[in-house]
Amino acid sequence: MQISLKQLVYFIAVAESGSISKALTSLNVTQSVVTEAIKKLEDTLGAELFTRHARGMTLTHAGHQFLRHAHEVLAALRNAEQAIRERPDATTGQLNLGVTSLVTAYYLPYLLDRFERVFPGIQVVVVEDRRGYIEHLLINGELDVAVMNVSVVDKQAIETRTLLRAPWRVWLASNHPLVQRERVALQDLQTERFLSLKNDELEEVSQQIYRLSGSPPVAVRTDSIEAVRSLVALGIGVAVLPNLMYRPWSLEGDRLESRPLQEDLPRLEIGVAWRRGSALSEAARQFLVVVGEHSRVQEYGMNYAELLSTPD
Repeated sequence: MQISLKQLVYFIAVAESGSISKALTSLNVTQSVVTEAIKKLEDTLGAELFTRHARGMTLTHAGHQFLRHAHEVLAALRNAEQAIRERPDATTGQLNLGVTSLVTAYYLPYLLDRFERVFPGIQVVVVEDRRGYIEHLLINGELDVAVMNVSVVDKQAIETRTLLRAPWRVWLASNHPLVQRERVALQDLQTERFLSLKNDELEEVSQQIYRLSGSPPVAVRTDSIEAVRSLVALGIGVAVLPNLMYRPWSLEGDRLESRPLQEDLPRLEIGVAWRRGSALSEAARQFLVVVGEHSRVQEYGMNYAELLSTPD
């Protein structure tokens, strides 16, 4: 049995919303249709993609892996449509792109790969630095656009477009007692050894998390996310980080678990930014088109309305 695009759209909607009932608000179909589509998808893959519980549905390890591929499939389809419409091979120029280290590691490779495939004639020059300096370069006109945490930028001088909002989750070793809980309260971490990631884009919320956790002992403070990943997997300590950084398919993926927090914390808001009032170059405008594509995919592929309205 082949996997249909409808099944991918329904799967992403349920995965991102956490339940079928919440997903229905954006899909405009009945619950039975989505339930059957998810069941057929799991049968085809030969793996359970969700763990069902009273409050909704959470992704399994296989579900996390498949979610990444599902996003890539829908994004590739939009790339193909756009390539036919706009003849991007004829577009040339240079894009001066600013990024922060967080974006470089977890967002830039995928985004840059798509942009350069769609617009091979545009040369991309990437500048990575701390968020404050990237803002400075934007305002001075030394960068065309930047991708970074846009929740704390100077909105009077910089215009932004949000691409995704990543919730914070607790990272635990797979044999940790708190893995048995559906959600974890920050107070539950008061006696745990804390693993702290040094990153200027995460600092403000990280400090809030640390205070709400009762200022637990810090075992390691590092600027290496891979070090944090390995230390958690080995049971050295726990970490609270944005879900964007969680990689269950990584080397330590089988020894890591993450759980949502009970507290409602400000989400990490990754977006694209440019100087307010500036005239964007053709390369910059096309970059906004490509990043907008990702944003639309995050919204459960709702531009595929015609797909959802036709029978399987």
